[in-house]
Parts: sequence; structure tokens; C-alpha cells
Amino acid sequence: MSDALKTSGMTRLRNYFLTGFIVCAPLAITAYIAWSLIGWVDSWVKPYIPVRYNPDTYLPFPVPGFGLIVALVLITLIGFLTANIVGRAIVNFGERLLGRMPLVRGIYGSLKQIFETVLSNKGDMFRQVGLVEYPRKGVWSLVFVASEKETEINQKLDQEGDPLIAVFMPCTPNPTTGFLMYVHKSEIVPLDMTIEDGAKLIVSAGMVAPEVKTKLVTLNGERIEGPLANPPLGAGPQPARSKRTASSRPNR
Repeated sequence: MSDALKTSGMTRLRNYFLTGFIVCAPLAITAYIAWSLIGWVDSWVKPYIPVRYNPDTYLPFPVPGFGLIVALVLITLIGFLTANIVGRAIVNFGERLLGRMPLVRGIYGSLKQIFETVLSNKGDMFRQVGLVEYPRKGVWSLVFVASEKETEINQKLDQEGDPLIAVFMPCTPNPTTGFLMYVHKSEIVPLDMTIEDGAKLIVSAGMVAPEVKTKLVTLNGERIEGPLANPPLGAGPQPARSKRTASSRPNR
């Protein structure tokens, strides 16, 4: 009896520890990443702040995050100045200078196109999550389906009624790296999960899967989404009402 109680007590302690670890680990990792980002930005920005405007000069301790605040204000101010005609002229002049540098123009052009695609067209970057058979038949990989665009690849390889679509197959657990593939539309199995749910599934290596909702289709072709459940007690079928009005009833 005592051995059973000891085993039960150790199991409870282990469960308590795992529960606490699940709660604390994400918070600790998030705080560490945020603190590291703040320190990295401060180390870049604070050396360029004049001494009289730096609060670290007057306080006995450094102020974390002040460099990050200054960087956000400067980036917003640059965006405001660039939005007018004078700012655009200055930016265009600087881009023309960079365009004349053999090595720098390629790096700058690629980075600018990536940031414009990611930040300016968030809704058009990926439109759906799907499955493709990769790396062999019978093995399925999760992919992010890009929007259908006419490219030289489509002109060379498209089949009639079955166009090629660009898909991005991310790697686990880092979804920012992966493979770009062009797959025929008929070979993609579309999924109903969102892009965020697909990213969570990849980062967690399949451990965090989105909730599946049961779907039904009525006789009219309308789709019903949501979990199924029995009707509450007392909510039986309603009796059919008579379609005859008072004027159509026979007189007694």
C-alpha cells in the first residue's frame, strides 16, 4: 500500500512539474528573445545619441529600451518624410547612386523586393495551406500556396486546364527556410486551416494541430460548419402548423 502511495505521489509531482514547465518555458523564452532584441537595438542606436539627450548620462543605471524607442521614432519620421515629393526625390536619387554600384545594387534590389512583398502585400503572399506528395508517392508535405501569377515558368510548362502554381514547403521547426516548388494545381490538396495554424503545425513538428470542425452539406448545397451536438432536452420537433387560415376553416 505504501509503495502505491509513493508511486501516486511521484506521478503527481511529475505532472505538476510538467504543467509548470509548459507554463513557464514559453514565457521565459519570449522574455529572453524580447530582452535580447532590446539590448541589440540599444547597442546599435545609443552610441549615436548625443550625450545630453541620453538618459544614461544623468541616471546611475542604464535605461533599457531607450534606443529602441529612438529607432522607432526615427523610422516613422523617415517614412513620413519619404511620403512627400521631396522625400521621394531624395530616395530616388539615392537608389540611382546605388544602382551604379556593381555589387551593392544586386543586394539592395533583392532586399527591397523581399521587404516590399512581405510588408506591403501580406494578404497576397500566401493564400492557402495545402498538401503535396513529396518526397515520394504516399508521403505528404505541408505547403503554403502562393497566388496564381502568370510567369515565364507557366508559359513554358503549363498544361491546358491544369496550371502550375508556386508553393513554398517550409522546414520544421524553422518555417522561414524551405523549398520553392512549382506544382500542377490538380496535385495540390487544399486544406481549410489558416496560414497561422499551418505555421504552428510546422513549428511544433505536428504536436500543435488546429481543431477540426465537422462540416455538413444541406440539401440546398449550403455548408454547415461547427461541432455537432444533440438538441437540448425539451427541444423536440415542433408540430407542423396548419396552413389554413380562419377564413378557410369550415363554419360549424
